[in-house]
Amino acid sequence: MTFRYALLLGAAVAAQTAYAETSAKPVAKWTCDEFLAVEGDFQPKVVYWATAKSKSGKPGSIVDIEGTEKVVPVVIDDCKKAPSESFMTKLKNAWKSLEADAKADLKKVKEKL
Repeated sequence: MTFRYALLLGAAVAAQTAYAETSAKPVAKWTCDEFLAVEGDFQPKVVYWATAKSKSGKPGSIVDIEGTEKVVPVVIDDCKKAPSESFMTKLKNAWKSLEADAKADLKKVKEKL
């Protein structure tokens, strides 16, 4: 088993444990408050799992570790500002913002060439 798959499997198990302890509804329907109720050490694992699931429709896809590490603090901060809003919406918006920033950075680099 490769490291990437082991990491994803661990994230899925942690997310399911957090899910069982936090709520009886799917992570895709969590509010930010429910996400923030997950123990801090498990919040990044929930983000890994939810990102993989939302991008592929099912858990088990490839995980962008570097990108996810940048998204986690954004999701946590955004959720703290609006705890009654959708966790998945905050997660998707954080990814869109990260991707927009990456495109802007790439454009700047191309302009310098």
